[in-house]
Amino acid sequence: MSTRKHTALPKARTLIEALPWLTRHHGKTVVIKFGGNAMIDEELKRAFAQDVVFLRHAGLRPVVVHGGGPQISAQLDLLGLESEFKGGLRVTTPEAMNVVRMVLAGQVQRELVGLLNEHGPFAIGMTGEDAHLMAATKHYADIDGERVDIGRVGEITAIDPGAVQALLDDGRIPVISSIARSSDAEDQASGASGASGVFNVNADTAAAALAAALGAETLMVLTDVEGLYEDWPDSDEVISRLTASELEKLLPDLASGMVPKMRGCLHAVRNGVHTARVIDGRVQHSILLEIFTDEGIGTMVVPDANTIEGAT
Repeated sequence: MSTRKHTALPKARTLIEALPWLTRHHGKTVVIKFGGNAMIDEELKRAFAQDVVFLRHAGLRPVVVHGGGPQISAQLDLLGLESEFKGGLRVTTPEAMNVVRMVLAGQVQRELVGLLNEHGPFAIGMTGEDAHLMAATKHYADIDGERVDIGRVGEITAIDPGAVQALLDDGRIPVISSIARSSDAEDQASGASGASGVFNVNADTAAAALAAALGAETLMVLTDVEGLYEDWPDSDEVISRLTASELEKLLPDLASGMVPKMRGCLHAVRNGVHTARVIDGRVQHSILLEIFTDEGIGTMVVPDANTIEGAT
């Protein structure tokens, strides 16, 4: 009896620790940007799927937004198409856009939907094109003050979250590829049968815009680092929490890979999302650790004190 009690007690303590967080987040929408190593490593992918389904069973309303940089690069290489980046963004020719569309909606999304649905009939895949979910205009890269054309790369201009809300209300888990329809009618008409009329959108940016449009409680961005470092590369101390204004001051000095993630967090908390978190996707079950434990991991961005009443 003493042995059974000894081994079971830590499990009970863990569950009790989660109770206030379960109460706080029940019924709330959580948008999760899926990327980095978590997309490639098989064990991490399965752990991610388990976490998302756990959130659903715990009474939260998870939405997954994903990109697929490594998979897109691999497919372009296979087809003999060059992978070129300018200003940290993929140059997306019409040929490359067709590959982006195929890989995101036909490969990455299908695999993730399959992993989630091993646990029940929850996940439904869609892209930003579906039900006019995301509209975008052409985005130009800024390189040393010069405006550079990088092809079919888009900047989100509008979000219509109705279809996602309907899926959430039905108890489903939307899994969304970061492709948007063009908001330009002429471009849309010319793209009826090809890559014109659609844009490749940065998945961090898409997740943040969707979180704001849904009035989400939390935006979570999975990365390949522990969070936002205080003084990288001189220190690996992670900033555990900062306000929108504090983040805005840091943005000009951030490493290029972190800029879209942190800009997304800033946009989210400035547009009604209560918290935005950058967490280490290399840690199994990092989502559960962040949401349901006292310590949490990663970096949390909160609105300025006067932005949302009672923000914590």
